[in-house]
Amino acid sequence: MPHPAPTPYVLSDGHRKLRDAVRDICETSIAPFATEVDARARFPAEAAAALQRADLHAPHVPRDYGGAGADVLATMLVIEEVARVCASSSLIPIVNRLGSLPLLLAGSEELKTRYLGALARGEGAFAYCLSERDAGSDAAAMTARAVRDGDHYVLNGTKRWISNAGVAEYYTVMAVTGPADRVDPKARARNISAFVIERSDEGVTFGTPEDKMGIRGSPTCEVYLDDVRIPASRMIGPEGTGFATAMRTLDHNRVAIAAQAVGLAQGALDCAVGYARERRQFGRPIADFQGVQFLLADMGMRLEAARQLAYAAACRSELDDPDVAFFGAAAKCFASDVAMQVTTDAVQVLGGNGYTRDHPVERMMRDAKIGQIYEGTNQVQRIVMARRLVGGVRSRS
Repeated sequence: MPHPAPTPYVLSDGHRKLRDAVRDICETSIAPFATEVDARARFPAEAAAALQRADLHAPHVPRDYGGAGADVLATMLVIEEVARVCASSSLIPIVNRLGSLPLLLAGSEELKTRYLGALARGEGAFAYCLSERDAGSDAAAMTARAVRDGDHYVLNGTKRWISNAGVAEYYTVMAVTGPADRVDPKARARNISAFVIERSDEGVTFGTPEDKMGIRGSPTCEVYLDDVRIPASRMIGPEGTGFATAMRTLDHNRVAIAAQAVGLAQGALDCAVGYARERRQFGRPIADFQGVQFLLADMGMRLEAARQLAYAAACRSELDDPDVAFFGAAAKCFASDVAMQVTTDAVQVLGGNGYTRDHPVERMMRDAKIGQIYEGTNQVQRIVMARRLVGGVRSRS
């Protein structure tokens, strides 16, 4: 029986037009400031303003709350294009999505209207407060507490490694609301709840920004909660469901880290190819030499594999597919490993020039490393994938 000829997977016209529009914004309003943002470790205000003007600072916010209503793949394309020129700037849409996803997944209509609407209007960015000094990969070991007091909760504790801290207006905070059982991990997780904290709430302060190796333009600070009293209505979902919401959030947002990694790798490959065409040795462009060609070919091959996995994971996230945990972990893990390899190889192609700050590949290599660490280390991602496989949870594609 005859079948139609298969066609290659391509982006829709709408997605391609969005990608091209974002690329133009990045080239004119973000790329020119990327080197200085990194050198001075300052917030990329120009990128934030440009993205907000184009309604791209939080494109995932549904239209019901005043947002652009972008699907997951469109949001990933925005992140990818921004990361291609400035990884620090790409964390603006990434962290806005990370911090507000708990509301989309489990928040009341009142919370969604109030905070997603404010985010869409550009009245304040979001941040996500899960990690603590002794609760990183073992996030359920957190000690920040929220105690009920009538119609309010009072929060105390310290959150660490918080992106956008001090810049964001709104913070999704996970805290223990039940007995602190530090023996049984499942019991600990059931005692954690999620809340929205505002920067202006009395008792909220911030630590000194971390002096980081990469993504230096994205502020990372500790968040201190000292008797922060908030209305009980700011709880996200029922009491005790915060940890489950936090894990679902990571399952869905890891595709954003994959998109950032793909963008970083693409930017590094672009630089390496351009340099190889122009750099001459022995009377010829180094792009003519097979050793360099093999290096570039491997970079391009790995990058495209990472991109396709990231896009596939984005589609799973859009559908809230049962396999989203596997695909999110796989895309984040594979793409960030690829970004680290591709950016390192880009430095190699540029040789001594690649090791200086005269070219952006050394910055891209430093920026790429964090992708293997945040939103769960790549070792943790392999645990997530293995558990889905061994437990027979994920279905066949």
